[in-house]
Amino acid sequence: MIERKIANDVRKLAASFKAVALLGPRQSGKTTLVKSLFKEKEYVSLENPDIRNFALNDPRGFLNQFLNGAILDEVQRVPELFSYLQQILDESDQPGLFILTGSNNFLLQESISQTLAGRIAFSYLLPFSIEELENTAWMPNNSDAAIFQGGYPPIYDQQISPSDWLPNYIQTYVERDVRQIKNITNLHLFDRFLRLCAGRVGQLLNLSNLAIEVGVDHKSISSWIGILESSFIVTLLKPHHSNFNKRLVKMPKLYFYDTGLACSLLGITHPDHLKAHPLKGSLFENLIVSEMTKHHFNLNKNGNLYFWRDHTGHEVDLIIDRGFELFPVEIKSGETVNEDFFKGLRHWSKISGQTNGGTIIYAGDTIQKRSDNMTVLPWKLAHTVGI
Repeated sequence: MIERKIANDVRKLAASFKAVALLGPRQSGKTTLVKSLFKEKEYVSLENPDIRNFALNDPRGFLNQFLNGAILDEVQRVPELFSYLQQILDESDQPGLFILTGSNNFLLQESISQTLAGRIAFSYLLPFSIEELENTAWMPNNSDAAIFQGGYPPIYDQQISPSDWLPNYIQTYVERDVRQIKNITNLHLFDRFLRLCAGRVGQLLNLSNLAIEVGVDHKSISSWIGILESSFIVTLLKPHHSNFNKRLVKMPKLYFYDTGLACSLLGITHPDHLKAHPLKGSLFENLIVSEMTKHHFNLNKNGNLYFWRDHTGHEVDLIIDRGFELFPVEIKSGETVNEDFFKGLRHWSKISGQTNGGTIIYAGDTIQKRSDNMTVLPWKLAHTVGI
């Protein structure tokens, strides 16, 4: 079993809060992780129809079985439990009594915020990161392989080809999970929307243009983007508000949490196909953004990643807001460092007046430390860029 970087944070939260919710996409390894961390607790899957019916019809009787707490898997399937959990947690002084997992952030957050606020801590588990695969036999040989394979655990521990596993994951997600979140009748249109989103990785999200291409109204596209966000398929990177006397782009940029999933939706069936693919640069950028997002989630420090772009087209791919300073990161898919790599960081330094230099992450293998405080890092080391 690959050690998950988030494990220590989950242990720490369980020692302080009466309940912990571990959220993330289906098949990201949530069940495996909580079973390994809390071996003494009974495991209950609410995907099981008989167990789910018991919990729905007699929530009090269902929870009374677990005097020493339990792991409740896919708990968003029975939101009625939360009101009864509130009373149990209020009457107990035991930390880490219940461990909840869920693959739908919207349904869980909505239910928990009304009933368990202050009693529960949240942690987020995404598919394997490069940092987690490093020093294992499964570490991808190059950035193209990393992009193509993505990070879903079954691809690695069950040795299933991404070309076989990911299309089935997509089909199951569209036909099952989407309907759980919102009753969408035309799944063909939603599938088209999902594939069009994959063609927009690393781009500004223009809801109106997407609505025209899909053939639905603006409100539907906005709602569907919310579905993809809440089920941990896509993430929206927001623009940073610092304007430095420039008019700024206000739309977010669209990224997939898993590049393998994006590749599958784009019809890419082998890592060699990426070499000449028109979206190679965008997918590499997506890889690095998702790696840094995973790293921040693993440290429970999500929410401080942005990008910056003004109306003239000047842009910095990532801005890490450290509170006391803004740290710029540029992402380049080339394998050889050239002077063009530094243009964005130098422009940023000039207009912002900041002298911290910044970091360039590229597809090569060599580390460079420049005299102007700029650092060049290989793609494998994206997680080392300071928070």
